[in-house]
Amino acid sequence: MSPELELDKLEAHLAGTLKPVAPPRNFIRGLRGRIHIPPREEIVLRLRDWNRLLLAFGSVMSGILVILTVARALFHLFGRRNIA
Repeated sequence: MSPELELDKLEAHLAGTLKPVAPPRNFIRGLRGRIHIPPREEIVLRLRDWNRLLLAFGSVMSGILVILTVARALFHLFGRRNIA
């Protein structure tokens, strides 16, 4: 039996045995109170704030550079042993 058929069989079995559960209403109300989507005007104002936008962009780029540097260092340390 192929892995796809086994997975389909398992999914069918779980779909038959597991029943959907509705969360309590208090939980839903609490989530809706905590989730806040700002109005469109506020989003536009935030995007026009160049200092904040450049800080966010610089942070993302710095994080990517750190990850790439660590990956290259690990490859240099551990990847060369398998080539010989």
